[in-house]
Amino acid sequence: MFASLAAVTDERLGRVIVGSEALAQRVRDLGAQITVDYRDRSPLLVGVLKGAFMFMSDLARSIDLPVEFDFMAVSSYGSATRSSGVVRILKDLDLDIGGRHVLLVEDIVDSGLTLGYVRRNLLARRPASLEVCALLVKDGLQRDDPQIRYVGFRIPPVFVVGYGLDVEERYRNLEDVVEYREGA
Repeated sequence: MFASLAAVTDERLGRVIVGSEALAQRVRDLGAQITVDYRDRSPLLVGVLKGAFMFMSDLARSIDLPVEFDFMAVSSYGSATRSSGVVRILKDLDLDIGGRHVLLVEDIVDSGLTLGYVRRNLLARRPASLEVCALLVKDGLQRDDPQIRYVGFRIPPVFVVGYGLDVEERYRNLEDVVEYREGA
């Protein structure tokens, strides 16, 4: 199994940014807060594929309410480690979100451009409410206020992999969030 960083010798993997134990605890805390905030509503969790799938799965199990799921796939990276600034929807929602209480679940927010695009797209569909839960937010890179209600961790502006995050579809199964050193 590739999940343990200690078992991996890969010069492209740098320091641990967020360890597995801290991830697990923070996801439980977020789930508890969402349970309180949505106590009279059943949220529809909308995950942004593929990076948010592990986080969303763990988060859903930490929410003590009935929840439903749907997924979108968007791309602004392609195979690069920097956003192109052009957002494309690769897979749209299956459900109608009109009148629903939507919680958008993101893996990571760096510039906020992709998040802003997805938020505008979802708001145009007239949900009863729309909030954002992001596992990671890179410090100092957002051009506008990304309006994130639930933040797992604020991290330095480095490229990271693990816990669902990848580079060229690799490293998603690392149990920690780890710095990725391009060209190492």
